[in-house]
Amino acid sequence: MTTRVIIVDDQAMVRAGFAALLAAQSDIDVVGDAADGAEGVRLSRQVHPDVVLMDVRMPEMDGLEAARQLLHPPIGVTHRPKVLMLTTFDVDDYVYEALRAGASGFLLKDAPPADLISAVRVVAAGEALLAPSVTRRLIADFARQRPAPRTDRTALRLNGLTPRETEVLELIARGLSNQEIAERLILAEQTVKTHIGRVLAKLELRDRAQAVIFAYESGLVSPGER
Repeated sequence: MTTRVIIVDDQAMVRAGFAALLAAQSDIDVVGDAADGAEGVRLSRQVHPDVVLMDVRMPEMDGLEAARQLLHPPIGVTHRPKVLMLTTFDVDDYVYEALRAGASGFLLKDAPPADLISAVRVVAAGEALLAPSVTRRLIADFARQRPAPRTDRTALRLNGLTPRETEVLELIARGLSNQEIAERLILAEQTVKTHIGRVLAKLELRDRAQAVIFAYESGLVSPGER
């Protein structure tokens, strides 16, 4: 299947460069681009992309607000694309908020071309972009700087997990891939995927990025733990 992508960035050269790179892939179709968040939201609702590459800092409407509108649409709008945030900074407050809003991850604009292509494919497949290690540091910093009290509802949600599911959630939060979790727990990778699906469903989470944040905010995992 072909992944439909739109690119939202206020720099025309960035849009053109990313579009040329992605359009050269046989499994990716660039179906449009926009120069600001508001235009990106309108375009997304017209062409229904699978993935939106969203710059963080833009005029008119920034990428954070645009991501919120796409991931939490008004009643009557059913399309919710995956959103991959683009940033020039390895630590950016907007990125933390975007992850909390439901974005599937982020990518530095100066990442190698192969990383951009891989990121689109990973996000389109329903995974969160939690690699390379800078992402783990970002999320750990997020948890350290923005501690959230563990509410009764959070505790109840955690209690709904089996011991194995809780163990899998902990390993997701530490940035391990499915293969690494399988090796750590001596499980088949498909079994790990099944556990992850159950964790997301029980906790009412969109993807791995939200699972990581939930694990930190709930106190299940503390920054710096290995």
